[in-house]
Amino acid sequence: MSSQTTTLVAAAKTSRNGAVRRFLRDPLGVAAAVVLLVIILGAVLVPLLPVPAADAVDLRSAMLPPSAEHLLGTDSSGRDLLSRLLWGAQVSLAGAALALIVALVVGLPAGLIAGYYGGAFDAVANWVNNLNMALPGIVVLLAVRAVAGPSVWVSMAVFGILLAPAVFRIVRAAVQGVRGELYVDAARVAGLSDARIIGRHVLTVVRAPVIIQSARLASIAISVQAGLEFLGVTDSSLPSWGGMLNEGFRRIFVSPSLILWPSLAIGLTTMALILLGNAMRDALEDRGSADSSKTGVTVPAAVSSLAERPSSSLLSVRDLEVSYGVGEAQTPVVHHVSLDVAPGEVLGLVGESGSGKTQTAFSVLGLLPEGGWVSRGSITFDGVELTALDPRQRRKLRGSDIAYVPQEPLSNLDPSFRIGHQLTEPLRTRLGMSQRAAKDRALELLARVGIADPEATFRAYPHEISGGMAQRVLIAGAVAGKPKLLIADEPTTALDVTVQAEVLDLLRDLQQESDMAVLLVTHNFGVVADICDRVAVMKQGRIVETADVESVLTAPQESYTRTLLDSMLEEGPVRTYAPAPAADERTGR
Repeated sequence: MSSQTTTLVAAAKTSRNGAVRRFLRDPLGVAAAVVLLVIILGAVLVPLLPVPAADAVDLRSAMLPPSAEHLLGTDSSGRDLLSRLLWGAQVSLAGAALALIVALVVGLPAGLIAGYYGGAFDAVANWVNNLNMALPGIVVLLAVRAVAGPSVWVSMAVFGILLAPAVFRIVRAAVQGVRGELYVDAARVAGLSDARIIGRHVLTVVRAPVIIQSARLASIAISVQAGLEFLGVTDSSLPSWGGMLNEGFRRIFVSPSLILWPSLAIGLTTMALILLGNAMRDALEDRGSADSSKTGVTVPAAVSSLAERPSSSLLSVRDLEVSYGVGEAQTPVVHHVSLDVAPGEVLGLVGESGSGKTQTAFSVLGLLPEGGWVSRGSITFDGVELTALDPRQRRKLRGSDIAYVPQEPLSNLDPSFRIGHQLTEPLRTRLGMSQRAAKDRALELLARVGIADPEATFRAYPHEISGGMAQRVLIAGAVAGKPKLLIADEPTTALDVTVQAEVLDLLRDLQQESDMAVLLVTHNFGVVADICDRVAVMKQGRIVETADVESVLTAPQESYTRTLLDSMLEEGPVRTYAPAPAADERTGR
């Protein structure tokens, strides 16, 4: 087996193991899985269980209460309710599974093809989809019964076709959202076939909505099937939850328990399906933190490295190594990094793209992507060893003691919620503020970060503000909890030069006001010269030089640092351009 294949297998195994661990930490998901498993096992094993036959009529035993012989009692024909409930589970679950399989077989491929290729197939598929949605479902099922007879299997197969548009629409929308991504274009350029691109890149995006939709459609199928059985549309000779509901409804004043048991069975099954679908989606899609996806045991830093740690440091990183993968496929991307940030100090972490500076910052935050973990070293914040904390303890630090300002400000604001909601929600949940106090604090922060009309911005959605304002909003949210350490990852990269200067001035003022320590991740020595006290230069995952800013800017010791400084525009020759042709004053062209 090649090393590349070994790496892929190890990565897939790591991903699966991480998903299982995340699922097992979700109590609702585990409870839902247990309930659903008990129902399925009861339906499968009912022929082996010591219960009477579901159709065993005994009029002398009619309407008996629960007893040792009949655990749930009997119905008006003397049939055992528990037996009919278990045999009915077979029919209900199999019918729902049939409808779901048909919906997925019809809707999933059509949605993938229509979303990825568009064109004539997309137009035709949409027309058929809309026509299907316009059909009155109950009328179609009644017509099917008239033609094919009272078969529950035929009815549920036809109902699956009626459900297919729900799968088609959600898959098509998801695929359309990802088909223009740069990594999909890169796969095309690399010569991958469309089938391979869809299987490798597109299906991973589709799986989350498909899981949720499948759970929803299965619960709908169970309810609709029970409704059809209640109305007598399907074969009444089969024991079914809907048939039990029908009898319970007719005799509700004589024995209310007749309607209780099938109602509980339907309710528990549909609830378990929805909760299990959500838990599976969260387990598969939640990348978690470095702690939650850890694939090994962190090797402590060397004693000599720990001895070098200054006692006055707020943040102290020693011998840090960040790796991806496990075993022989393990790949370190950060190598033996050591740095310190004192209270009130601004440390610039500088390096070109891919040098490992963001991985180092994410290690401190505990937000490494899935598969990444701290494989060696020590990260101490305010005297607490962060690598020894569990994910819940790390979350308590984020947003209060340690804050984060990302790059790409507009991409980090949820377009579905107003700015005010996104600022007040952390204040209410983390700091326990009332709604009014949180709003006042948010307006105060918006004014403090230089937004001219805080009220208007508070009510605005992210698409209604500029990139510079969005960055100010993120800074306001970061400093809301009065953190001791602020980690800013390229906070000015996505902004124009004028706004960059304003944001740097704002960060400097906020840092000085609260004596807040700042770890500034950047590739721009101009930003370092503007705001930082010291600078650490990274190259290929290693710290190659650390000194005060003036020393690094005027007398760098490493050739790599000199290369970075020489690449700055201010140090290079002035660029000249040919004058543009004069525009026509009347046409502007």
